[in-house]
Amino acid sequence: MLETFWQVWVAVIVVGSIIGCGVLIQYTSRGMRKEETDQTTGHEYDGIQELDNPLPRWWVMMFWSTIIFAIGYMFVYGLGNWNGFLTVEVDGEQVSWSSSNQWKAEVQSFEKDIEPLFNEYAATPIPELTKNKEAMETGKRLFMSNCSICHQTDAAGTKGFPNLTDSDWLYGGKPENIVQTIKHGRMGAMPAWGGVLGEEGVADMTAYVRSLAGLKHDAASAERAAPKYQQLCMACHAVDGTGNQLVGAPNLTDDVWLYGGSTKDITFTLKNGRNGKMPAFGEIWDTNTDQKIHIVSAYIYSLSQK
Repeated sequence: MLETFWQVWVAVIVVGSIIGCGVLIQYTSRGMRKEETDQTTGHEYDGIQELDNPLPRWWVMMFWSTIIFAIGYMFVYGLGNWNGFLTVEVDGEQVSWSSSNQWKAEVQSFEKDIEPLFNEYAATPIPELTKNKEAMETGKRLFMSNCSICHQTDAAGTKGFPNLTDSDWLYGGKPENIVQTIKHGRMGAMPAWGGVLGEEGVADMTAYVRSLAGLKHDAASAERAAPKYQQLCMACHAVDGTGNQLVGAPNLTDDVWLYGGSTKDITFTLKNGRNGKMPAFGEIWDTNTDQKIHIVSAYIYSLSQK
């Protein structure tokens, strides 16, 4: 909604422009001859003379028509925060037209038309639905519109956003796990251990974490950090570093890294911690929500099964 100042500002400009156009046509028509003549206005340039003839009637009528159309347009669609006579159906009720209400009406109309197909897809178990080519095309479109901005168009992810095409899952890759993640979202939090471990302790723990994944590391540093790992990290990442999908703690032994597996990246993670958030689409989608979640979950599940 526009503030009062801007509402008045827009109204003055629009109404003033319409009145100005009417005054202009009246002023230019005043005192003009009623019939055509050979007399000139005295203006001549490069041999071209301006005849003192009245404005063409068709042009005058068209000019007035545009003014009448503008007035009618204001009454139909409204001006600023003032509503016009036109209405659209939103949430089963007739409401005044606005660009946002028009968009809502069109979306709801589409959702209503597509609902039977969505219900059909939703009634099919996810493993079976992955074999339905049309359903997967629908799931792909939903993914592209809502998920690709974080997980990329190929779902391979990027730094801080998981790859959805492999078999490495923070919270589990079963159909029910994926549905749960998309519907309710996830909150990932890795505490900052810099203050607890200190600079040398972080360096040692970095070496130990890299050792779990079989990466190049300093053996002596890793050995010094082993007791600290069991004390501070085991609760989430397990004794052997294989992680815990119940809390979204990643597997540290498979060389798959959400924020990078280099010494620099791991050091930063240990020192400063990490915080990630997966939005809850159960709260974002307001129509056919469960059906959409089921379909896009099937699409994501199909990517990891290849």
